[in-house]
Amino acid sequence: MPTISLCMIVKNEEEVLEQCLNSVKEVCDEIIIVDTGSTDKTKEIASTFTNRIIDYKWIDDFSAARNYAFSNATMDFILWLDADDSIQKDDLEKLKALKNDLNSTIDAVSMIYHYGFDEKGNPNFIFRRNRLVKRSNQFRWHGPVHEYLEVRGNIIHSDIAVSHNRDMKQNIPSRRNITIYENRLKKGEVFAPRDLYYYANELKDHQKYRKGIRYYDKFLATKNAWVEDEIMACFSKAECYQALGEKDNEMNSLLQSLKYDWPRPEFCCKMGNSFMEKREFETAAKWYHAALENKKTDTGGFQNLDYSTWYPHLQLCICYWELGDLEKSCEHNEKAGEYRPDDPSVLSNRTLFK
Repeated sequence: MPTISLCMIVKNEEEVLEQCLNSVKEVCDEIIIVDTGSTDKTKEIASTFTNRIIDYKWIDDFSAARNYAFSNATMDFILWLDADDSIQKDDLEKLKALKNDLNSTIDAVSMIYHYGFDEKGNPNFIFRRNRLVKRSNQFRWHGPVHEYLEVRGNIIHSDIAVSHNRDMKQNIPSRRNITIYENRLKKGEVFAPRDLYYYANELKDHQKYRKGIRYYDKFLATKNAWVEDEIMACFSKAECYQALGEKDNEMNSLLQSLKYDWPRPEFCCKMGNSFMEKREFETAAKWYHAALENKKTDTGGFQNLDYSTWYPHLQLCICYWELGDLEKSCEHNEKAGEYRPDDPSVLSNRTLFK
């Protein structure tokens, strides 16, 4: 049977590391922990799972740290996780089955990343990442921040999911990444398109909306990027304009996304919201229906599932109420309730209908 090395880089992860390693230890033949300067109990926790704990001097470069971790692997395939990731039991069984089928013809395996969850624990923000790679191919990580693993060859797109466990609602954006980007700019470094995109994201997250918009425009002007990132850049730029209260520019940014692909559910819902604000409920309803009909699954890019599930149904409930069609209004409220049975709006609407 092929063997698997788990390679991780960590720093001060005592709150989440044990959960991560417990979730995946059964399928790993080797666990390599590269510590970049922990001052808590991270290494003590790691030592209960492995003796391959290696200190590494942090140089503000995630790719360098990950490549170093990969260089210490000795098994046939390398699996990577972050400390706040885990693999649920059902997905672990899928990974065990996949391990049995691994062979030398497989170069990499991508897995679904459940990055965000609703209040019931259901994933609502997902995308794909290459998670398992053949060691002998010596695939490399690229980019000091928001690094990516460049792979090629025979890539299997599995239905195995990795779950992100950190509470995103409580997170205040860290200054670590934006500081790395700003230091690179001070040194006169010319950003690649991917760097422009992720730096713009950091600026948006830190509420530097004007500067974020400039960098989204710089990124889109390169015309040399992954289409999914280009679409998300348009949506994110629209969010910047929304925060600035500039409705026309927000709409223009949304419309800009149509240069790259068909109307995504996120786009349709935001268009519906715009028409709802103007009390043009019939037009708004058409956009919400389009959101439900324009599902494009597993693009590999970021997908917020709320915009193709409960949210358009709840908005359609309002539209049809305002249009005087109580039967359709009630119908869409119940469909929203199938996804969110305890949602206060759904429950309030039910009381109103009664």
